[in-house]
Amino acid sequence: MTPFTFPVLASLLLSIFSIAFAAEKGSIGINYGRIANNLPAPTQVVELLKSQGITNVKLYDTDSAVLNALANSNISVVVCLPNELLSSAANDQSFADRWVQANISHYYPKTQIEAIAVGNEVFDDKNNTTDFLVPAMKNIHTSLKKYNLDSSIKLSSPIALSALQNSYPPSAGSFKPDLVQPVIKPLLDFLQQTGSYLMVNAYPFFAYAANSDKISLDYTLFKQNPGNLDSGNGLRYMSLLEAQLDAVSAAMSAIGHKDVKMVVTETGWPSNGDENEIGAGKENAAAYNGNLVRRVLTGAGTPLKPQDTLNVYLFALFNENQKPGPTSERNYGLFYPDEKKVYDIPLTAAELSDGQSTPANESKTQVTTQPSGNTWCVANVNAGEEKLQAALDYACGEGGADCRPITDGSTCFNPNTLEAHASYAFNSYYQKKARGTGTCNFGGAAYVVTQPPRYGTCEFPTGY
Repeated sequence: MTPFTFPVLASLLLSIFSIAFAAEKGSIGINYGRIANNLPAPTQVVELLKSQGITNVKLYDTDSAVLNALANSNISVVVCLPNELLSSAANDQSFADRWVQANISHYYPKTQIEAIAVGNEVFDDKNNTTDFLVPAMKNIHTSLKKYNLDSSIKLSSPIALSALQNSYPPSAGSFKPDLVQPVIKPLLDFLQQTGSYLMVNAYPFFAYAANSDKISLDYTLFKQNPGNLDSGNGLRYMSLLEAQLDAVSAAMSAIGHKDVKMVVTETGWPSNGDENEIGAGKENAAAYNGNLVRRVLTGAGTPLKPQDTLNVYLFALFNENQKPGPTSERNYGLFYPDEKKVYDIPLTAAELSDGQSTPANESKTQVTTQPSGNTWCVANVNAGEEKLQAALDYACGEGGADCRPITDGSTCFNPNTLEAHASYAFNSYYQKKARGTGTCNFGGAAYVVTQPPRYGTCEFPTGY
C-alpha cells in the first residue's frame, strides 16, 4: 500500500473533510439524584455545577425547588416522568396535558429543559410498566405540541443493557426477542419520527465485577491495552464502554434503525463497595470517569459510529446515603454531600488542555488517568478501502501530514497495509493540528483512541 493513488478523489473529498473537521465534540453532563437526607439545597447545588463548568444535568423527577434553582443558569436540563406515572400518562391524555403544563411549560424557557426521560429502565421495572411506555410517550408528545414545545424538547426513555439478548461481540448485538415487537421497535419508530435519540444507561463496572477473570481491568478503565478485535466488523475496541454502545447500535441496525443516535444517560464507577464488588474503589472510579471525560471531550464517536459525537451523563453528582442495595449504590458520587470531591478529575475541555483539575473543594485523592493530551488518531477500517485510501491521500498531500516514515524502506512502512499506513498518516495530521476538535474524522474514516496504536514496531508520535 502506498499513498497518493486517488489524488482526484482526495481533492473532491477535501470539502467533505473540511466540514468534518468542524464537527462538534462530545459533551459531559451529570446525573443529579437526591435519594439522601444530607444534600445541599438546590440553589447551592446549582452554584456547585456552575463552579465546575457543568452545563448539562439530568434529573429523576420534576421537583419544583430544583427546577426553579436551575432557572436562568444556562444549564441544560433533562427531566423525568417517573415509572409510577406511566400508566396514567398512557391511558389519559388529559393527565398528560396537566403533567406537561405543571412540570414543563410552567418552567420553560427560564429553565432550559431540553428533554424528558419518559420512565427509567422500564424493561427492568418489577411493576410491569413496559406496555405503557410508548403510549405514554405519544401522549406526552401530543401535550408538548399543544404548548408548542415539541420542536424544543425531545422525548426518549433510558434503557439498560439488560435489554440486549447478546452484546458480544459488538457486531452481534441484538435485543431480547420478547421486547422487539412489543416495545423496542415502536420505541425506535417513535424516536426516528420525532428526531429524537435513544437514551442508554451503560455500566462497564457491572460487567467487570461479574467477569473479572475474563475482562481486562485496563480495557474497562480506558487504559493502555491491546484491545479486542471484533471479527464480525473488523473493528478493534480499546474500551468496554465503546463495545457496549456499538452492541446497542448493532441491535438497532438489526431491526432497521441504524440511524437512530444515542446518548449515554448514565455511566459511572463506585468509589466504594462490598467485598464481593470487585473493582469498586476510588482509584478505579477516578480512572474510569477521568479517562472517560478525556475520551468524550477529545475524541469522535465509537469505532462503529465515529461520525457521531459521544454525549455522556456521569452518574452521579453526589453520594446518596439513602439508596438501597449494596454499598456501591451509595458511592457513585463525584462529590460528598459537603461538596468536597470524592476524587479529583477534570470535567471540562479547559481543564484537560491545562492538564489540571478544578481546585475548588478538592480532596486528597488524585485521578490516575493518563497525562493530558495522550490521544491518537487511527483508521476506521469500517469506512471501506476506497474512503480510507482517499483520506490517506489527502492527509499525505494537501493535509500536510508527515508520511515519510510510511514510504517504502522507511521505519513504518511495515506492516504494508492500508490500515497501518492510514493510521500513521491520520495521526500525524491530528498531532500537527494539536489534536483539535474534528481533526480526527476524515469524513468518518478515522477516530480517536486513548491508547498508543500498535502496528509492528512503529511508534506513533503524540506531538510535534
